Amino acid sequence: MMQKKYLLFATITALLLMAILLCGCQQAGSSLGGVSASQQEGIWVTGQGKVTVAPDVVNVQLGIEAQSQSVADAQSQAVKAMDDVMAALTSNGVARKDIQTQYYSIQQLTKWDNDKQQEVPAGYQVTNIVTAKIRDPDNAGTVIDAVTTAGGDLTRIDSLQFTIDDPTVYYDQAREKAMADAKDTATQLANLSGVKLGKPIYISESGASVPQPQVILAKSTTDAGTSTPISPGELEISLTVQVTYAIR
Repeated sequence: MMQKKYLLFATITALLLMAILLCGCQQAGSSLGGVSASQQEGIWVTGQGKVTVAPDVVNVQLGIEAQSQSVADAQSQAVKAMDDVMAALTSNGVARKDIQTQYYSIQQLTKWDNDKQQEVPAGYQVTNIVTAKIRDPDNAGTVIDAVTTAGGDLTRIDSLQFTIDDPTVYYDQAREKAMADAKDTATQLANLSGVKLGKPIYISESGASVPQPQVILAKSTTDAGTSTPISPGELEISLTVQVTYAIR
C-alpha cells in the first residue's frame, strides 16, 4: 500500500515538473516571437553609393604560339620568342613580380586525310600565355608595341583589363555615400508618415566590386611605325546598403 502511494506521489511530482517546464518554454517562445516581430518594425530602406575613378592598372594577357612539324622545333621557337617578349616587358617598366604564367600547352595538330578517311598528325603547337600587370595605363600601348615587335608573328595578345590595384579608399567613399543616401530616404519616409526617425538597428552591405572592362584581341595587328592606342577611361565603383531605422 505504501509502495502504491509512493508511486502515485512520484507520478504527480513528475507531471507538475513537466507542466512548469512547458510553461517556461511557451513564455520563452513568446519572447522570441516578440523579438522576431520587432525586427519587422521600423523603416527599411536601400542606399547606393557610387565613385568614379580612373583605373591605375592594366592587366594584359599575352604570349606566343609556335607551330612546327616536331615538338622540339616548336618548343625551341616558343622559348626564343617568349624570352624576347619577357625582355620587352621588363625593359618597358613591367616588374617580373607582375608577370605570371596563366597557360602553357604542347598539343599535337591533326588534319583530315581524304585517302585514309581519318585524322592524321600535322605537327605540334606550343602555347605560352602570361598575364602582365602594367601599373602605368598610359604606357600600355608602348608595352604592347614592344611585345609585338619582340614576339613577331608568334605574338598573341588575348585581352586587356582595366582595374584598380587597391580600391579600399574608394569603397570607403562609396560606403559613406550609400549610408547618406539611405538616411535621406528614411528621413523623407518618416516625415511623410508623421513619425520620428530613430537609430539604425540593422545594416547590410552588398554589391561591392570593381568593374573590369575587358577588350578582347585575337592577335596583335599593329603595323610597324604605328602606336597602339589604349584609352583607360573611367571605372564606376558602387555598393549598396540595406538599413533598417527604428521608429521613435
